[in-house]
Amino acid sequence: MSSTVSYWIFNSARNSIATLQGGQRLYSRYASNRIKSKWRLFPQGPVTLKNNASCGGIALQKAYRHTSTEEDDFHLPLSPEQVNEVLRAGESAHKILDLVSGVPSSVLRFESNQLAANFPVEDRGGVAACLQTNGLMFGVFDGHGGHACAQAVSERLFYYVAVSLMSQQTLEQMEGAMESMKPLLPILQWLKRPGDSIYKDVTSVHLDHLRVYWQELLNLHMEMGLNIEEALMYSFQRLDSDISLEIQAALEDEMTRNLSLQVAFSGATACMAHVNGVHLHVANAGDCRAILGVQEDNGMWSCLPLTRDHNAWNPTELSRLKREHPESEHRTIIMDNRLLGVLMPCRAFGDVQLKWSKELQRGVLERGFDTEALNIYQFTPTHYYTPPYLTARPEVTYHRLRPQDKFLVLASDGLWDVLGNEDVVRLVVEHLAEVCRHKPDLAQRPANLGLMQSLLLQRKAQGLHATDQNAATRLIRYAIGSNEYGEMEPERLSAMLTLPEDLARMYRDDISVTVVYFNSDSIGASYKGS
Repeated sequence: MSSTVSYWIFNSARNSIATLQGGQRLYSRYASNRIKSKWRLFPQGPVTLKNNASCGGIALQKAYRHTSTEEDDFHLPLSPEQVNEVLRAGESAHKILDLVSGVPSSVLRFESNQLAANFPVEDRGGVAACLQTNGLMFGVFDGHGGHACAQAVSERLFYYVAVSLMSQQTLEQMEGAMESMKPLLPILQWLKRPGDSIYKDVTSVHLDHLRVYWQELLNLHMEMGLNIEEALMYSFQRLDSDISLEIQAALEDEMTRNLSLQVAFSGATACMAHVNGVHLHVANAGDCRAILGVQEDNGMWSCLPLTRDHNAWNPTELSRLKREHPESEHRTIIMDNRLLGVLMPCRAFGDVQLKWSKELQRGVLERGFDTEALNIYQFTPTHYYTPPYLTARPEVTYHRLRPQDKFLVLASDGLWDVLGNEDVVRLVVEHLAEVCRHKPDLAQRPANLGLMQSLLLQRKAQGLHATDQNAATRLIRYAIGSNEYGEMEPERLSAMLTLPEDLARMYRDDISVTVVYFNSDSIGASYKGS
């Protein structure tokens, strides 16, 4: 059965691949009922039929570079142990043990995981404690057109938020340290790094722009700093503005210029949460998503969405776009459920080819960049008249945590494409029940070596070794391995993980998940105290 499923996926993938040739550049295009690329790049000029195949009414040329789909390269299915090894490779978990003013944190722990479909993976995630405000920040960043923008945003956004929340006195200390060339006050404590940095050699440029930002905040003479909603709103937009300006500046270092170009011309959606006591703020720009798992007093579970996807299926987002552009463009702003017919999300960092004027784009790209080597997409949508069409302005939601709010899930759209909000809550609740059920009860019996060996043998006999200890892993497992009825199909799961690199993206997206568990006792105590 597993070989049949794998063979069907490979053959289906091979039959749906084609390339569009525009100028001297080839772009891959595919048809898939499950996953669709965020970018759709069209050639400038006629496309001729090469192999009597068509896709969506456009004649296509067969792509011969995807040799991994040939029968002689067919891969055997993964064993259950190998499946678990792949799924659990990106796991991480962290318990929040620190006390703030003697009061337990409202966050107990978090679990996260990531599964790549693009190579290299374009998603990023990060978790950090804001040392000046005692808040915790969680973020998921979904890149497209490459990973450069997502990497930059994951490394820099939290710093902008933290600086925005600083008091006038703290900002003055920061500026004084810079002027006297002394060490800066610590800003963040990273609990989960966003990934290996490719920007270590340009950190000074980023710090310079962050300093300009806090200098402008100093000039506002606000004793207590911005409130969290303002901080999130301004930080998203200010970082996006800096990303745009950095490539417009005359940078002498070639590596810095190339990296800045890649960041600006790729893109990333972002969803981040800030938790401080019972105060939860979520800022979202794009189609990542955040939801709460809520257990009512009667024991029933429900889902509370904290974000709205910024795409063509959001009527409010469509109305916003029409207000910002002339009536003559109302029929062309969204085409084929994409912004200008090319981009799925309607809000994102980077993507300057949907924000800059045509003249500015030409002026920057004509500075001698090797755009082919840097994998920079050069194109102009057909109906590009009144930019910018894209914004990084986030939608900010506030929620006061209650004892019945048990967990928060943040994830990139690779999860939400295949699992609904209620499905995600159900799977996390089932995970918690399984972990609790399989946790050995040593309180009733002495924990000697004989007992531990007996428990291990029981676990092996019952197949409990396959139980995921990480809720994010369970969500990813079901996202790619469940059928239309929500049932897990091991053959499907194995086949999806066996897909070679050049085909994996056709059937699933990068998936990044973070599950944050709340401390109901601490939250309840806050209500009693107030």
